[in-house]
Amino acid sequence: MPVKIRLTRMGKKKQPTYRVVVVDSRKPRDGAYIEQIGRYDPRQEPSLVEIDNDRALDWLQKGAQPTERAQKLLEISGAWTRFRVAKGDIHTIDEAPAAAAAVDHQPEVYVVGEDSADSEDSVDSPDSVDSPDSPDSADSPDEEPSAEAATEDESKDES
Repeated sequence: MPVKIRLTRMGKKKQPTYRVVVVDSRKPRDGAYIEQIGRYDPRQEPSLVEIDNDRALDWLQKGAQPTERAQKLLEISGAWTRFRVAKGDIHTIDEAPAAAAAVDHQPEVYVVGEDSADSEDSVDSPDSVDSPDSPDSADSPDEEPSAEAATEDESKDES
């Protein structure tokens, strides 16, 4: 018997709610079902998705095929991911959280410069990176050429 996990429409006219059910695929949409494993209400904000993940996982392992919409709801609830992990499609790596917290890793900072002289020193430590508020910043007005320097350049050009 081909078994599907699909939605059955409930509710009043223009106010749909759905049951997530396991049903023989030859039965009509709103016909008799084998088991109800959840419900879905798209009219709430945010949408309500309640699925019994253990029962859904059990039916998926028995060979029940979800419809597109039912599969998306199973992904939201986490049952589809658990099924794929159990099936071997997704591989997980167990890492001890204490070991990950013990490593104090400083991220590398890459600075992209405009001229080639800056590209040689492209990796800087976080302490040497100029902040926009510091007086050493390239955007500060203190580093613009002064009027005296401009007049000296002009006098050299004239002579």
